[in-house]
Amino acid sequence: SKMFTIFTILQLVEQGKINLDKDISAYLGFELRNPNYPRKKITVRMLACHTSSLLDGKIYSIPPEESVKEFFYPAGKYWENGEHFAKKMVGKYFTYSNLNYGLLGTIIEVVTKTRFDIWQKKNILSQLEMKADYLPGNFDTTEFEMLGMVYQKKNSQGIWDELGEWYGKADDYKIQPAKDTVYLQNPYEENFQQSYSLENYRVGTNATIFSPQGGLRISFEELAHVLEMFLNDGVYRGKKILSEKSIEAMLTPHWIYDGKNGDTCGGAILSYGLGIYFIEGKSSSRVCKDYVINLIGHTGEAFGMFSGLFFIPNTKTGFIYMMNGMAIPETFGEFSSNYILEEKIMDAICKFVLK
Repeated sequence: SKMFTIFTILQLVEQGKINLDKDISAYLGFELRNPNYPRKKITVRMLACHTSSLLDGKIYSIPPEESVKEFFYPAGKYWENGEHFAKKMVGKYFTYSNLNYGLLGTIIEVVTKTRFDIWQKKNILSQLEMKADYLPGNFDTTEFEMLGMVYQKKNSQGIWDELGEWYGKADDYKIQPAKDTVYLQNPYEENFQQSYSLENYRVGTNATIFSPQGGLRISFEELAHVLEMFLNDGVYRGKKILSEKSIEAMLTPHWIYDGKNGDTCGGAILSYGLGIYFIEGKSSSRVCKDYVINLIGHTGEAFGMFSGLFFIPNTKTGFIYMMNGMAIPETFGEFSSNYILEEKIMDAICKFVLK
């Protein structure tokens, strides 16, 4: 989902409607500063490459009638004692934060004056020949019937039982939701999740409701369309989705770990571009045990779902994967800093497909 948000950001950059190095306050309509660095502006680029110094906290998707401003001021409902602000330098220190992408989605709405999901459907998803959507209620009947529930063997009390029953953790619908309704996604606070109507939603105030960081429901086949676009320099079956300059911007590291300038997620992320990151085949982020293979792409993980899209730089070779259902808690790998399930599937791909 983060990649799709960046596709839209870069399309708007190409159109001259967004400047990656502009203060996000100018778009959001209120001053947003890290109180630890009040003179340092936060830019669109910093949101995209996770150097904004903004943190998730327990909640990063809030009801549609509320503004994202509520995260960032002491009187705000989601201030959480200032937990959304890191004490590390703005623009220099990497901290992976889903809230960054909720703000990017909100900026997209401000600039386009259109709801985030609607703009994406018209300008990205339809161009890539996808029926994907952020709102399950907006699928047609056939597509909704194909929507997969996400499972875990963890009950409502947070207790795992590998031999126990499966629990639906996301998209556990008995009937299709009403059109234009949204279900909040907060994996760190699962009790703060329920459905809301978008009837009175004010565009440009709070795109966190759409989960621009992880809310896109997409098929395996459709995700392959994205890989095809990357491997053809922004062109999908004759249609230019992004310019070569935009693709280059995505695939250029905007942050590189120097040993002290970031939280590397345990060593899994050592450099980051715009909505995408880089795996060096000899590093702690590697996914191949016996072969040195460099990769560019991004993983996805929430509620028991693991997915990924990666390709080998300067080649026409890449892969995608999806796994639905976690029977055990997330644990790190045997030879890398990735989660064990990610490590096992990508190592198998390396051995039997890429070597």
